Amino acid sequence: MIVFPNCKINLGLYITAKREDGYHAIETIFYPVPFCDMLEVVPAKAQADYRLEQTGLSIAGDTDQNLCVKAYQLLKKDFPSLPSVAIYLHKQIPTGAGLGGGSADGAFMLSLLTARFKLSVNKEQLQDYALQLGSDCPFFLENKPVLASGRGEKMQPVSLPLKGWHLVLLFAGLHIATKEAFDGCRPRQAPGAWEQLIQGPVSRWKDSIQNQFEETVFVKHPPLATAKQLLYDLGAVYASMTGTGSTLFGLFSDKPDLQLLSARSGYTARHFIL
Repeated sequence: MIVFPNCKINLGLYITAKREDGYHAIETIFYPVPFCDMLEVVPAKAQADYRLEQTGLSIAGDTDQNLCVKAYQLLKKDFPSLPSVAIYLHKQIPTGAGLGGGSADGAFMLSLLTARFKLSVNKEQLQDYALQLGSDCPFFLENKPVLASGRGEKMQPVSLPLKGWHLVLLFAGLHIATKEAFDGCRPRQAPGAWEQLIQGPVSRWKDSIQNQFEETVFVKHPPLATAKQLLYDLGAVYASMTGTGSTLFGLFSDKPDLQLLSARSGYTARHFIL
């Protein structure tokens, strides 16, 4: 069974409070993007519970920290009869780029294992497993535009006027750790009700919807701020950093010149139609 975990962008992101459990409360809009990894799981005849083969972009860290492996281990703990598996993961979504690629892999792995081996897991339980993997993992079980709050697990569906828009992702090739992005951020509320902020012309978002992490990340990595302005210079109606960075995105009414954008920014550009 093969699935294609997709990434996401954040339309606005505000850190609203520091929680007693050590996490931060946020408000953001998660929007799914059709840029995907590839994940396959098959039963394996082996002594080990799992075997992971990973191709494409490299992933730093031990195999045990891979969210596909963690997803398997979570389910194996509650379903001891879960058989040994071979996991094949082809990475296209960069890690540490604010796109949620690892979270998507983990969430899709939970769904894949549940369906493939007919595990008795309801929607609420699956969401709980996903939250144990990471704050934005539950979103990838829904995979629809949502206003997320709490750690990111409280989700309310939203309607956005983005169908047919051209989306450009700019990959800076920087791995920005979550702790680095949070350093220096001070909690504050969004500048208005989200229902009002996201309605109306997309051109108004530039002055009303912000990713708060830009305030800390751009100070440490000034070329990202320059690249964001370049998106506007080349016709973006709205541009922002996604997540904790380092990927930037621009929304265009028409497809921009990707070669010019890459040449002037020094970053890799990818184009999608929403």
